[in-house]
Amino acid sequence: MFFPIDLHQFVPQRFPLNQTTLTDDERRTLLANIKVVRDSLIFFTAYANAKGLGGHTGGAYDIVPELLIIDAFMKGNPEIHPVHFDEAGHRVAIQYMMAVLNGYRDAESLLHYREYGHGYYGHPERDDAGGVFFSSGRLGHLWSYVNGVAEADPAKILVLFGSDGSQMEGDDAEAARYAVARNLKVKLFIDDNDVTIAGHPSQYMAGYDVARTLAGHGLTVDAGDGEDLDALFARISRALAADGPAAVISRRPMAVGVPGIEGLPKGHDVIPVNLAVDYLQARGYSEAVALLQNYASPKTRTTYLGSTPETAKNRDDFGKIVCDILAGMDERSRKVIVVDSDLEGSCGLHHIRKNFPEVYVHAGIMERNNFSVAAGFGSEPGRQGIFGTFAAFLEMVVSEITMARLNNANVLAHFSHSGVDDMADNTCHFGINNFFADNALAEGDLTRLYFPADALQLKAVLPTIFNDPGLRFVFSTRSATPFILKENGDKFYGDGYVFTPGRDEIIRRGTAGYVVSYGEMLYRCLDAVEQLRAEGIDVGLINKTTLNACDEEMLAAVGAGPFALIVESQNTRTGLGIRYGTWLLERGYAPKYAAMGTSRPGHGGLDEQLPHQGLAVADIKNRITTLIGA
Repeated sequence: MFFPIDLHQFVPQRFPLNQTTLTDDERRTLLANIKVVRDSLIFFTAYANAKGLGGHTGGAYDIVPELLIIDAFMKGNPEIHPVHFDEAGHRVAIQYMMAVLNGYRDAESLLHYREYGHGYYGHPERDDAGGVFFSSGRLGHLWSYVNGVAEADPAKILVLFGSDGSQMEGDDAEAARYAVARNLKVKLFIDDNDVTIAGHPSQYMAGYDVARTLAGHGLTVDAGDGEDLDALFARISRALAADGPAAVISRRPMAVGVPGIEGLPKGHDVIPVNLAVDYLQARGYSEAVALLQNYASPKTRTTYLGSTPETAKNRDDFGKIVCDILAGMDERSRKVIVVDSDLEGSCGLHHIRKNFPEVYVHAGIMERNNFSVAAGFGSEPGRQGIFGTFAAFLEMVVSEITMARLNNANVLAHFSHSGVDDMADNTCHFGINNFFADNALAEGDLTRLYFPADALQLKAVLPTIFNDPGLRFVFSTRSATPFILKENGDKFYGDGYVFTPGRDEIIRRGTAGYVVSYGEMLYRCLDAVEQLRAEGIDVGLINKTTLNACDEEMLAAVGAGPFALIVESQNTRTGLGIRYGTWLLERGYAPKYAAMGTSRPGHGGLDEQLPHQGLAVADIKNRITTLIGA
């Protein structure tokens, strides 16, 4: 299949470092280049959306003018380090576009954006041969890294693209002070579009101004209209020539000129296919339009033995269940604060904002601060903070967790997008180190980690633990999960179920050995177990919802069996698997033992991620049969 926009229209440019203005011919060429690149970004991100792969359009689209100007300066000047570092990893589409234009990839490969096995991940992952020369994706993490690159080669000019959203992260404040103190030749190019995932910073973060913030740290700052090419070119030229660190702030609406997403938070996400069709049709790209309109997404639906075809998303239901709890509470705003980190829709917190705005804070992209705010509010009995973000970002708040615990804080933290299932955003967004939260001293520790298996169990878990003291972590996946069934076909966590913290649950009793699992892996394990039981192998299954508490009765049952297999999507080096075996040995049990988890970098895609880790149902079944010698 061919790429439907002719990239031969793109004309590479070179600018000497002392050039301060554009000629008429250069301006015409630059305008034409901007058009073909922006139009291509609209098309191939929308094409991924047609396949159900999601993605991000607006941010990559925004920075095309400054990126093409800087690319031309890079080509004309060996003094500039030839890497388009970008701390906003969701803009990765422009990295792939430049990899094609600079000869590292074929144009047709863009048709596989975010697909499994094609190297087009949802955030940059370093692949020098493929034209991606850095990894990013966790906001605020890259500037300090770029400072280090500048220290290694102080004669070179370093370029870093940023955004008003990524600049909210505290890491960037440290990086700014360091760059100024060391007078590094690091040049920032900030897209100030007043849009983050869940809103407009000008509305939810009064007083925040990225230009004033950077100037306050001591950088030379030059702000202006990002769509005024002549002024933009002059500002970039001045920044590159300036001594020491400098920042060029480009102000524009998100996805400027794209009807339906311009200036809106949804412009951050992937453009809807119908809007892309309208955009491309208006520009005469009939072949691109045909590809979008005629793509037929395969209609496949996998069902699992022992579970319902019906599914629900725990990450969304979290907020609905909290709303039910708040509805029965008096003096809510005195007892509860809900602190969002710009991921309200992903964590279900938007339900709380809509129903109980008096307890809700849209606190921006500041996870460390926001967790500690929740902890501070919950530092006295009868009060608690609720916090939510992606599980990958739990790694960012480990120290804050420790200090919250030392302050006897009450925090209910929801970390969605745990594990790897459905994670086209790929490795940097894998939520695989959830056990980092279990870092307290054992004596007197109240910290509890919970990973419910389905939405009905979550509905039982949250009211039970809501008023418990200490730190409680609730994990959910990006993907929906089916409902676990009893052997008689009833829902396991339906009417009459009562959740008991710390108690493991036998889903299927067995004599041949036990599989121990939780979360989104439980229903996959149940499928494997049911297959083996149908073959006459009496395998048992245990749901360990409370991840970091020992259930002595269940440990004895597992320890007395022929084998124990731990199955999870957490990191094989940090998950339950490295703990459970120790617990068995400490108690004198020695069944055959194995653990399965995440151990490989991602390769893109959605439902391919777990099979890529060797965690498909067939893989689980094979490991069980190996353990029992069948």
